[in-house]
Amino acid sequence: MQLLIQLRWIAVVGQVVTISLVHYGFHIALPLLPMALVLVALVATNLAYIYWSQGLHRPLSSRSVFWALLADVLALTVQLYLSGGASNPFIYLYLLQGILSAVLLRPHYTWCVVITSFVCVIGLSMFHLPLHVQFESQEGLPSMYVVGVLISFALTSILTIVFLTRIVDNMRRRDTRISDMRQRASEEEHIVRLGLLATGAAHELGTPMATMSVILGDWQHMPALMKDQDLREDLQEMQRQLLRCKSIVSGVLLSAGETRAEGTESTTFVSFVQGIVSHWQGHHTLSHFALNNRGLSDFAMLSDTALQQMICNLLDNALEASPHWVEMSMATVQQQVVLQVRDHGPGFDETVLQQLGQCHVSTKQERPGRGLGLFLVMNVARALGGRVQARNLSARDGGGALVEVHLPQSAMAI
Repeated sequence: MQLLIQLRWIAVVGQVVTISLVHYGFHIALPLLPMALVLVALVATNLAYIYWSQGLHRPLSSRSVFWALLADVLALTVQLYLSGGASNPFIYLYLLQGILSAVLLRPHYTWCVVITSFVCVIGLSMFHLPLHVQFESQEGLPSMYVVGVLISFALTSILTIVFLTRIVDNMRRRDTRISDMRQRASEEEHIVRLGLLATGAAHELGTPMATMSVILGDWQHMPALMKDQDLREDLQEMQRQLLRCKSIVSGVLLSAGETRAEGTESTTFVSFVQGIVSHWQGHHTLSHFALNNRGLSDFAMLSDTALQQMICNLLDNALEASPHWVEMSMATVQQQVVLQVRDHGPGFDETVLQQLGQCHVSTKQERPGRGLGLFLVMNVARALGGRVQARNLSARDGGGALVEVHLPQSAMAI
């Protein structure tokens, strides 16, 4: 519809120029008042469509485009009726309406436009106001009628090429969006399969871990075993590791949504991130780690295990690339929370950067299942309406890699 509105503005300007040139330049008498009324009607139609689509925000359908094309056909018919009918060289402009309808509309609408144009041409051949100009000339090509035909041909060709090019470009962008949506649906289906697999594994692990917990509890109440200091410490360490395994399994089930309502707590974003980082540091040892708050506007939120897992994945990936140096920062930029995780590792391969976030795309091919970290990060960020960027840092900046996550604050805030 926007293309048709632009085309109609061009038609109005072109008709003003043409009518003025013919009437005042070539001194061919034209009925100026009726022609001016047609132009006013075209302008009013354009303004009405603009108000309908932008002012009232009403959805436009194929029928709206169909009526717009019919309005253009009607306006062209009236102008040609007032200026010689079928003998007017600009009668070829009917082809433009037919071509646009064939590209933009369904076949039955297209045939309606074509049949209407054909009926109008037949009617103009029988009913029209005569144009007092001599079409036949001994001068050949420079004759006025031939010049008009050439101008009409050039105008029709140029407008057809320009607008068809723009329409095809719109269709290509639409196809690209459809392709992206299909890719996203495929990735989300993969996430669902992984979630089902993880949930099933978590349920299966629950029974043996419960049995091991009971056995360890029995052993801790046996005096013969508790007399041995080393054995007692080993049992206590086994009990702690078993509790950690239970916590991991509970986290898997919680991420799958099975107990989310029970574990959700009200907190603030800074406290949420600090809690995640503190828990992560408790299970990892490295020489340098820093969490920098670079002007983050704190806000209330509900704890989200998916977001927690996303941050842990970022930190785990950075730690694997740089075992001794990791930094994380958080800031607010234009109502978006920006999380940055930086390391001093070797950086990303170009292949990984080009296919960032695609499942199993990783440089760590020696370890099966790698590449899921950034894949999950990308999908969690996308589910919240955010985006993920990654790049390698230059030697001047200390080297390594930087992963940046942009999340809309409105998607997380209470």
